Amino acid sequence: SSGINAEYGLSNICPQIGKGLNRSKWNELEKRARALSRKYGSSYVLTGPLYLPTVVGSEKFVKYKLIGDNNVAVPTHFFKVIVAQTKNGGFILESYVMPNEEIRDDIPISSYLVPKNSVEKGAGFLIFDYIADSQYCLINGQSNPDFLKPN
Repeated sequence: SSGINAEYGLSNICPQIGKGLNRSKWNELEKRARALSRKYGSSYVLTGPLYLPTVVGSEKFVKYKLIGDNNVAVPTHFFKVIVAQTKNGGFILESYVMPNEEIRDDIPISSYLVPKNSVEKGAGFLIFDYIADSQYCLINGQSNPDFLKPN
């Protein structure tokens, strides 16, 4: 109950495009996170805003919209990283970055799978760094050839 209450607190809000993201693709991604949690039982989900650069010619710029009297920054993208522990003691990892813009219904959420380190680079911090890469049996739906099954 306290976890659910924290999820919906005002400190946990960020402006998202409604139609085409929050009510569609992002919602689909949230359903994916819940499905993985039901499947594996033990899961961790980290979600946040990103302010990613755009390239103009040979230069990169970070440009974002400000809204309201308090100049709330509107993120250019959002990330979600999901980690779940399997019955054999390994972990699965899925990491996504979605633009904060309308996304067509025909684009699968798998199109937004990215390497975890690209999320870390954009966010400016390490994510689930206490789990060694060799502990992931699946990374973004692909078998990890470096997976070392726990004893």
